[in-house]
Amino acid sequence: MDAPAQSVAPTASVVVDGVTKRFTLRHARSIKDMTVRAVRRQSLSETFNALDDVSLTVHRGETVALMGVNGSGKSTLLKMMSGVLSPDTGTVRVRGRVAGLIDVGAGLHPELSGRENVFLNAAILGMEEAEIRRKFDTIVEFSGVERFLDNQVKFYSSGMFMRLAFAIAAHTEPDIFLIDEVLAVGDPPFRDRCLERIRELRDEGRTMVIVAHDIRMLTRLCDRGIMMRSGRKIFDGDVEEAGAMWKEDRQARRKAQGTDALPSAVR
Repeated sequence: MDAPAQSVAPTASVVVDGVTKRFTLRHARSIKDMTVRAVRRQSLSETFNALDDVSLTVHRGETVALMGVNGSGKSTLLKMMSGVLSPDTGTVRVRGRVAGLIDVGAGLHPELSGRENVFLNAAILGMEEAEIRRKFDTIVEFSGVERFLDNQVKFYSSGMFMRLAFAIAAHTEPDIFLIDEVLAVGDPPFRDRCLERIRELRDEGRTMVIVAHDIRMLTRLCDRGIMMRSGRKIFDGDVEEAGAMWKEDRQARRKAQGTDALPSAVR
């Protein structure tokens, strides 16, 4: 996804300018529900801002942690950057090839085999056929799904989906790599391989924006943290400070739900 050269500053990979995104929350899911709510004069739906006037710039070569508890708007913002969603107001501009892993198995066609999906998904991400053929064995070896390569991916486990999708995206040599929680799926050895590949891309100067609840991992990988709360950007700076704010929000939510202890993985 390439933006016109004049629309993005030379050192900027992603520019988010005054972005707002609204969604409609429907309260009635059946005719009965609609009737009951109408009799009680209750609204059938309401709108809310998933993103509220968010602005930020990610510069070329930065590795940015996008943090926030569930419902903060971080995943919606990442989808804006990837082009999956469009803002209601404001603009999102990017420069360079974007590879986005914003869902487990994102971009994989369930009726096609793993082999066919390598070619399809890599082409969608901007790779030429010759480049795909050159990297094919490396992608398959990294994914670890060789044995099931000619099976339809609808029969893959969620871990196998993630392995193949990550392997393809991580070998497209993207200028901008967007990652949303995909490392939460899969066995520890494969997660370690994914992290090593992310470090390689970072050291090559790729721009990365990462969403994850593993704050320890984010603070080790990233050099900048952006904290989201209720659809607004409330902090942009030191990744350790952003991580501390995330823990405070997480702790407050858990107390409100009646549980005080944080899981050890996110302490």
